[in-house]
Amino acid sequence: MIYVDADACPVKTEVERVATRAKTEVAMVSNGGIRPSPNPLVEMVYVAEGPDAADIWIADRSGPGDVVVTADIPLAARCVAAGAVVVKPNGEELGPANIGNALATRDLMADLRAADPFRQGSGRAFSKADRSRFLSALERALRKAATQSG
Repeated sequence: MIYVDADACPVKTEVERVATRAKTEVAMVSNGGIRPSPNPLVEMVYVAEGPDAADIWIADRSGPGDVVVTADIPLAARCVAAGAVVVKPNGEELGPANIGNALATRDLMADLRAADPFRQGSGRAFSKADRSRFLSALERALRKAATQSG
């Protein structure tokens, strides 16, 4: 199963394409506002409004053999701890070896933003290269998850 933290996810179409090719079910989890997919492999899961409702739903269900697509580092940490393979939309895989660094970096950046209220996001735009890296990473993640589950 592929779980997608679908609110603001820039690679939903790519997930659907790879899942169709791999004949893998997908749960697109959001607070709403995402158009349903006609693909029979894609289930739209609408959770209640509220902080982290989609994250909680995904974290409670993911485990070995699953792939989670999210840019949310705390959610990624919970899913990695549960045994899932996690891929960020930019193609970076998060696992036991690097999730601690990702959490520390996230916390550091939050502290820096809090210390300087005029600091604006310095993130770059999502690129074609990011999309391409994601497609390759998702293919690898599905192979890796398949070996974990069976």
